[in-house]
Order: sequence, then C-alpha cells, then structure tokens
Amino acid sequence: MNPILRNILAVVIGAFIGGIVNSGIIMISGSVIPPPPGVDVTTAEGLEAGIHLFEFKHFIMPFLAHALGAFAGGYVASLIAASHKMKFALLVGALFFAGGILAATMIPAPVWFIIVDLLLAYFPFAYVGGKWGQGIKRA
Repeated sequence: MNPILRNILAVVIGAFIGGIVNSGIIMISGSVIPPPPGVDVTTAEGLEAGIHLFEFKHFIMPFLAHALGAFAGGYVASLIAASHKMKFALLVGALFFAGGILAATMIPAPVWFIIVDLLLAYFPFAYVGGKWGQGIKRA
C-alpha cells in the first residue's frame, strides 16, 4: 500500500477507534458512577443547571473517556502508520485535544477539570499509545 495513503488511514482509523472508545466509556459512565439525583446529563442545559451538585468522582469517567480514547487512537495510528508513527499518534491526540477544547466551550464543567483534562488526557495518553504501538514487532 502507498505509504501516504497508509499514513492517512492511520489517522482516520485511529481517530475512529479512539472515538468509539471515548463514546463507549461515556455511555457506560452513568451506570458506573451515577450522576447526582435529579440532574439531567443528556443536555448541556441540564448539566449547567446541576453542575454545582457534581463531586470529584463525577469527573473520573469523562477524564478516562478522553484519556483512553486518545490512548487507543494513538495506539492504532502508530500500528497502522507506515512511517513517523509517533507523529501520527500525536496527530490523533491533537484531534482529540481540539475536540476537548470545543467541548470545554459547549459543556459546562469546572475550570479545574477543563485544565486537568486538556493538559493530562489528550497528548500524554496519545503519546503513551504511540509508544505502545511502536513496541509491537511484526513478523
């Protein structure tokens, strides 16, 4: 396969798989750590109205979703990429980071969470995923 096409596919498939991981964790998060009683987490308005009721524990699953989505995306991208594997893993991390910035402007959250999420979830976990992907030796 053409290396350029393979590198493009690495980013697309990495972002897709990372998105599935992210969405899957978000979908199960309410059953793992239920939101505070009476808070509607299905809309931005409901979140905004009830965000003052959220405790630290309520931010664990969103952080894990973002971090593990970036990790999985970076891992897959580095496995598929023909060259510059870490650059493509970090490019997937950058896509997730851009999504995190966009989400921070649309979904109400405390400033501390936004800072921790943006600094510690996307690039660090995409980097580790990229490192893991580079460690796989193919026969």
